[in-house]
Amino acid sequence: MTDTLRLTVLYFAWLRERAGIAEERVEVPAGVATVAALVTWLAARSPGHASAFADPGVVRCAVNQEFADPGSPLRSGDEVAFFPPVTGG
Repeated sequence: MTDTLRLTVLYFAWLRERAGIAEERVEVPAGVATVAALVTWLAARSPGHASAFADPGVVRCAVNQEFADPGSPLRSGDEVAFFPPVTGG
């Protein structure tokens, strides 16, 4: 049994610009078990990541292409996408 989760993280729009990357594969500690914990962990990785998540209240998330909230659980192999609010019309 492993103590890490392997995730694919995708960044869209201004999050991609700030993070400086569109996609990355990361191994996170087992304690990073929710979307909120992942955001905190990612924000500590670099100044670009910190900028992308400076106001996490405006960042939307999907796990495996399903909308997710900060308390949504994560599992190894998940694809986690971060994007700005989407407006329709």
